[in-house]
Amino acid sequence: MKRTVLKSVFSFVLAASLAVTGVFAAEPDVYGKQDFFPEDQRNITIIDAVHAYDLNPHTASYTSESQILTGLYEGLFSYNPVTLEPEYALCKSYKMSRDKKRWTFVLREDAKFSNGEDITAATIRDSWLTLLKTPNAPFASLIDCVTGASDYRNGIGSMNDVRIEARDSYTLVVHLTEPTEQLPRILCHHAFSAVSRKKNVYSGPFVLRSYKNGRLELAKNKNFHDADTVVIPGITIIQSDDAEENAFLFNTGAADWVMGSVNAMKILNGDAVRVSAEFGTSYLFFKIKNKPWNNAAFRLALLEAIPYTKLRELYSVPATTLVYPLMGYPSVPGWDDWDAPDALAMMKEARKQAGLSQDEIIPLVFAIVDSPLMQGWAEVLKKAWEPLGVSLIVQTATAEEYNAQIPTWNADLFSYSWIGDYADPTAFLELFRSNSTLNVARYSNADFDSLLNDAGRTSDAGERYKLLSKAETLLLDDGMVIPVSHPVALNVINTSLVGGWTTNALDLHPLRYMYIRRRTLRIPNTI
Repeated sequence: MKRTVLKSVFSFVLAASLAVTGVFAAEPDVYGKQDFFPEDQRNITIIDAVHAYDLNPHTASYTSESQILTGLYEGLFSYNPVTLEPEYALCKSYKMSRDKKRWTFVLREDAKFSNGEDITAATIRDSWLTLLKTPNAPFASLIDCVTGASDYRNGIGSMNDVRIEARDSYTLVVHLTEPTEQLPRILCHHAFSAVSRKKNVYSGPFVLRSYKNGRLELAKNKNFHDADTVVIPGITIIQSDDAEENAFLFNTGAADWVMGSVNAMKILNGDAVRVSAEFGTSYLFFKIKNKPWNNAAFRLALLEAIPYTKLRELYSVPATTLVYPLMGYPSVPGWDDWDAPDALAMMKEARKQAGLSQDEIIPLVFAIVDSPLMQGWAEVLKKAWEPLGVSLIVQTATAEEYNAQIPTWNADLFSYSWIGDYADPTAFLELFRSNSTLNVARYSNADFDSLLNDAGRTSDAGERYKLLSKAETLLLDDGMVIPVSHPVALNVINTSLVGGWTTNALDLHPLRYMYIRRRTLRIPNTI
């Protein structure tokens, strides 16, 4: 899962409007390298939003960081740049035992770090063990399916109890507590990459040469096992939030790809403005800490009072559920209907059951990013909840600081924009599993956890989706989340010039495939 850095409100609204009008360009041939000539290859320049990058694959959590980490690190599997299905990376084959609880991975023997050291089965084992013991590693619990991993991560088990075994230099054997069909998809994530214990050593197609003053310089990793297919010498990433300047740099050819703030209306080549749906959801969620908001009855009264059309009016793809709709996933009753009198009756009953006076004003602290968009949400909620005797108190943080403050922030309601890391409902539901490192909401429901566990045990895809949909329904019935929208991605890139880039549901574009295409001037055959 990846948290997104909020882009400028202008860029967001523009992306939404373009999505409505259907501005989608044809995709390039990622693998074929059409119009490719070695002599044309040069550094590619990318503009990203201003953000202090965390380039530690074990702790990084933003989408912009994930994009860079696709170039610096590699694990057993990597994302197909078009379909996002797992592809072999450091792993060249694998097999499962009959009960699907023992996975044997065979690693390629030519894999090396950027310093020339071999990448072996022991490298992967040590990398994962380090991840499990890294404080504030948000994705560590995704491999709690490994026998002993959860206990070791939580300090109640030993490293020797974690059943990740290097049988020999290039054979890794992993024992699971339960079958986990989505394991290869999980292992595409950068958190499970091969990581050296030495600084400035990388396992991916590029190395980091420098990072200072908002500028990153990546250079081709000559020791990368598939270096012959990485054809550009390097990548420059410039951080800028100046939407006008970023448009100018793209129009003049000084930037090849803008994935941060940009005034898309100023882009001269309209085909370069690329808008796509993302496998994600923007939503509000409660933190289970303060009374009475740790009581579902009070939360449900609030949700019944929200005018959802007003809350979602700026969004082209409104969301009524947490999980992004997937083919074959059962429809889940979402939050879109509201009734103020019913909400008031529900609040009165909740107060009665909790022994609270009907006249007592109940404070609710809403923690938001300090932006006009979020302030607008707060105004909608404040007006909806005042008749229920609820006083909405707004506390703010900068976009840069917001996500890091959530775990320790003594507030009741927060916002998230979450992009799944693999196309599966668990990419969202894992956020609320009791022992998940992603569960900043502190939600704990034994029935919810049991449904996720039961889904992990079944090999029937249809039954698995049914169980997961029941878990999502339970989460919504508990009033834990207020779905707002499914985000859209806005990128500016001329794919007639830059090849190896294609839109996809995660808005994640592995850097190793990018190259410069030769533009040929075609003169019409006229007399």
